[in-house]
Amino acid sequence: MVRALTACRIVLGALFIWAAVTKLPDMAGFAQDVANYRVVPAALVPFVASAVVGIELLGGIALVVGVMERAAAAVIACLLVAFTAFLSQALLRGIDLRCGCFGGDEPASWWTVARDLVMLAAAVIVARGPVPQRHVGKDLTDPA
Repeated sequence: MVRALTACRIVLGALFIWAAVTKLPDMAGFAQDVANYRVVPAALVPFVASAVVGIELLGGIALVVGVMERAAAAVIACLLVAFTAFLSQALLRGIDLRCGCFGGDEPASWWTVARDLVMLAAAVIVARGPVPQRHVGKDLTDPA
């Protein structure tokens, strides 16, 4: 169980690092993707786009490295809830847009929503997983 949870944490973290890194070369394009969802006021779009990429990158690193992984997974889960809600409302309103998910030209679809829900389930599993055991400063060879 612990190994599966660790694998889930690392894969999820790597996905979010990848998602952030692929957006960095074209932040203006990603900001346009954010604007196309029509849920963020125009004045806030650049800030929101930058914040999303920063949260993805920091959360992903924390998950891969295993530092504050439960908190990082909870933040990533919140991000995924927002992604799912914003994506769903755009699709329901008939807005034709790019996902903006991994820095490419992938069109938004219900498959994108399904992928986000799978990642959300993984994030919740990691966030609710057992508290990691830390052995900092303790001599593990000492029987006492």
